[in-house]
Amino acid sequence: MITLHHLEYSQSFRVLWLLEELGDEYGLKLYNRNADNNLAPDDYKALSPLGTAPVITDENGLVLAESNAVIDYILDQHPDSPLRPKAGSPNRADYLFWFHASIGSMMPMQFMDGIFTVLQKRSPFFIRPLISAVLGQANQLLVQPRMKTILDRLEHDLAQHKWLAGDELTAADITMSYCMASAKQKGFVDDSRPGCLRWLEQMEATPSYQAAMKKDGRETMVFSF
Repeated sequence: MITLHHLEYSQSFRVLWLLEELGDEYGLKLYNRNADNNLAPDDYKALSPLGTAPVITDENGLVLAESNAVIDYILDQHPDSPLRPKAGSPNRADYLFWFHASIGSMMPMQFMDGIFTVLQKRSPFFIRPLISAVLGQANQLLVQPRMKTILDRLEHDLAQHKWLAGDELTAADITMSYCMASAKQKGFVDDSRPGCLRWLEQMEATPSYQAAMKKDGRETMVFSF
């Protein structure tokens, strides 16, 4: 049986939702972040030296990190699951694109935006205006245009069908969940993005998502910088 080591306010919520959607029996161990630096605690880092989430273990000695690796590993045990469209299916390409865009394109931009925010807040007072100007320019030249491009594509695809890869929930939606919730929290998703808002509302209404949120025990999955 798989055990999910779930760090609060982290991307491991994706795996918690996946396991609830699959209806698997699984173990769940919850970890709080260190209060002084918001990083993973030492017992979590003993499993994942980088302190990244998610991490799963099983009784055979497996220790596996990285969101999409974990999701693929779990879905390998459910070869007939509709959560991963089969090769040759009409929505396979859309599935692959959004499954990997979440980690490869969207999350890096949001992480960079968060780092810029932290650097501005923590820079010495006398150089803060300079730091803010430089990082603000970097944000305008890199983060904002890239996020606009991604969100434009999301709006286009969500105008075509209910979920990201068709009219049924897939693991692409699950892996995009943290990115989308974070994008809304940071103000990238607002009333000008009706498709994204609709997607978020239906995500939050999904019974397996609600069950995962109950086990998570927090009002949001998203870490706030």
